[in-house]
Amino acid sequence: MERPRITVFDTTLRDGEQSPGCSMNVQEKLRMAQQLDRLGVDVIEAGFPIASDGDFEAVQAVAASIRRPVITGLARACTVDIERAWQALKNAARPRIHVFLATSDIHLKHKLRMSRQQCLEQARDAVRLAKSLCEDVEFSPEDATRTHTEFLCQVLEAVADAGATTLNIPDTVGFTMPAEFTELIQTIRRRVRGIEKLTISAHCHDDLGFAVANSLAAIAAGARQVECTVSGIGERAGNASLEEIVMAMRVRPDLYPYDTSVVSDRLYPTSQLLSEITGVAVQPNKAIIGRNAFAHEAGIHQDGVLKNPLTYEIMTPQSVGVPDSTLVLGKHSGRHALGLRCEQLGFQFERRELDEIYRRFVILADKIKTIQDHHLLELIRKTFEQMQRVPPAHVGEIPMVFAASASSGHSVSSAAYFSKPSALPLPVDPKIRDLPLNSKPDHHCEQEDYLWGV
Repeated sequence: MERPRITVFDTTLRDGEQSPGCSMNVQEKLRMAQQLDRLGVDVIEAGFPIASDGDFEAVQAVAASIRRPVITGLARACTVDIERAWQALKNAARPRIHVFLATSDIHLKHKLRMSRQQCLEQARDAVRLAKSLCEDVEFSPEDATRTHTEFLCQVLEAVADAGATTLNIPDTVGFTMPAEFTELIQTIRRRVRGIEKLTISAHCHDDLGFAVANSLAAIAAGARQVECTVSGIGERAGNASLEEIVMAMRVRPDLYPYDTSVVSDRLYPTSQLLSEITGVAVQPNKAIIGRNAFAHEAGIHQDGVLKNPLTYEIMTPQSVGVPDSTLVLGKHSGRHALGLRCEQLGFQFERRELDEIYRRFVILADKIKTIQDHHLLELIRKTFEQMQRVPPAHVGEIPMVFAASASSGHSVSSAAYFSKPSALPLPVDPKIRDLPLNSKPDHHCEQEDYLWGV
């Protein structure tokens, strides 16, 4: 049976750009839009055309050059905004005008200074105007989750009658909880006349950390469009993260049996491009695309991943565009990972020798947090000097395998450290340097790795 399809509405170029420090010029938006097209998103919200001449030009440029996805521009519920949005969008292959108006009592009273009736009429008239210009119209009742449910349904029904094709339900200030959002979407589906012919969308912010959870709750309750951003950037604490929503559905189809058009192995490159354009780095522990998302330091984790990645990885790094998992050498690392890295550097040690190197490694790791290749080579040299043994001479260039090595700028040839020939320890055959260590259980080793790794 064919699974329901979720429309992925990307607002990185509009709501995401509103994140402090993340503004983009015309060329940067166009470059990012091209990548979003390659990623496979269904809708690109290119900007807010009335906001500035630059934003108008950016929406216009994206609309003219990106042909597969729907291109939308945001507009307040007033004539000047809607007409300006249409001028920017009119050359798009698939244009959409996205109209919004706040509906919560707190916004009506303190921001808009209008009554509920005035709000309802303005929303209806704005959508009617947008519909006269563009066949595809989306309406968002801003602060929907703090709006009285009865009034919210009245507004949604009015704009549906006026021609809206998508009804977006924004949790504008990240206030709601998943169970509440589920109930709200279900209520809208029951009470808004004609809703079965329209698309319900969800737009969630992360002020309490529930943006992705709320988005998934909305999908499970019947929403068929989800609005999100790459890396979760956006106002205040950000928006629902595109990569988290997509991969949650990919990893847990038993709970979320839905399809998207997103090409998942382009998630990481897309996030990297966004960071390059904005100059804002992704937090290291960010799910899916953070630099630590597939990095392991704890000894018990490293030991498990070396034996079978499924022990600690619920998706492959390649499935989201990350080249490979990385093992970071630090004070929590165990002998298995240390031994593997020594082999990758070209050395093979007897157990007694590895024990001594490991003992010194832990002492050093307590002081400097992360052990880079040049630290490890120096440690090996000093260990063998004090054991009155001489390590081998040249073993070739160091493979850049560990994340710490690849990013440190300290990759060096082991020949730089060792100059005297010796029969022991033996250099490893280059053909097997990149293979995992023997995964046959070593219970003594595993127990010690576990103690260091927890």
